[in-house]
Amino acid sequence: MGTSYATEAEADAYFAERLNTSVWDGADSADKVKALKQATKAIDNLNFKGEKTSSTQEHEFPRYDDSEVPDKIKWANAEEAMMLLDGKDPEMEWENLDMVSQMYANIRSTYNRGSVPKNIVAGIMSQTAWRYLAPYLRDGRELTISRVG
Repeated sequence: MGTSYATEAEADAYFAERLNTSVWDGADSADKVKALKQATKAIDNLNFKGEKTSSTQEHEFPRYDDSEVPDKIKWANAEEAMMLLDGKDPEMEWENLDMVSQMYANIRSTYNRGSVPKNIVAGIMSQTAWRYLAPYLRDGRELTISRVG
């Protein structure tokens, strides 16, 4: 399956300075690594600005002439991994977008589905991860044309 943007140690260090990380802190090492790898796959499915540093590299970062993955990409990787460990499932979230109203006994919940969060559409469950990733994303309304010789 390859590697992830953040190592387990880097994610541990990131979460050591953040509140409300009991899901991450309570996970075993093997699950943390799996979550980081799965989150990396989700991140790699996004449409980023620019080009990879090398056409042979495994992931979307580094980009341009960079030799390292930016910290914000590693932080996004850790945040998304924690959401996955917390049981957030992109497929289930997508299915829930179709639900407009739900009733249990005398309690009814109605959801406004006038707009779907961009992160959910993109397969990223964490709003925090999305905020870290957003500056690197290509504008979906942008069209790039290249001349091929």
